[in-house]
Amino acid sequence: MKGFGVATMALGLGGLYGTAHASGKKGAGPAAQGECKLLPLSYPYDALDPWIDRQTVTIHHDKHHAGYVKNFNTALRKLSEARASDDFSLIKHWSRELAFHGSGHVLHTLYWENMSPKGGGKPTGELMAAMGKSFGGFDQFKKQFAAATKAVEGSGWGIMAFEPFRGYLTVLQVEKHQDLTIWGVYPLLVCDVWEHAYYLKYQNRRAEYVKNFFNLINWPEVEKRYTMAKRLVKYR
Repeated sequence: MKGFGVATMALGLGGLYGTAHASGKKGAGPAAQGECKLLPLSYPYDALDPWIDRQTVTIHHDKHHAGYVKNFNTALRKLSEARASDDFSLIKHWSRELAFHGSGHVLHTLYWENMSPKGGGKPTGELMAAMGKSFGGFDQFKKQFAAATKAVEGSGWGIMAFEPFRGYLTVLQVEKHQDLTIWGVYPLLVCDVWEHAYYLKYQNRRAEYVKNFFNLINWPEVEKRYTMAKRLVKYR
């Protein structure tokens, strides 16, 4: 399956996910409708050392993530202009740009919030119970998440999401930012395996980077998302 499902669901949760939102000004016209902005990190650039170095975090946030925000806003403006002019000759191009860069912005926002200088350990409470129900326990989840993330083909993400149709957690491989998702899932935990996320420190050692990512996971934040996501939906 391909689609904008992961990003759409994250954006749909609004403030829950802390994504940068709607800076449109009343009366400003199509160019300002629903644009996003790049939020600063909640920790210093060197706070994730020794697992992720300062230079990687700086370039990743200030260049790569910023680029997705800029290009997402461009796609939003171009689609607004298309509606205003009734000219949809480039709809295929701008729809693809919207999905790619919008998903990139959402997933990067979640990625930064998923990590903490005081991260690591295991989840507790409802999330731990859900892992037992969905995977057979935390250790089984960890093995599946790590294996799936390491095996992503090309550039993409490993994602643990809440799938409300069944009421289970699931692990997904997402290629690029928007391909291979399941419609309707709520991403809870994401690990970026585009090379710019780890190459300066790990070179081609993606498996080592994924292993060390577990030392940074901000489980209280993931647990909060899970609890709030469950409250927002009813599942079969």
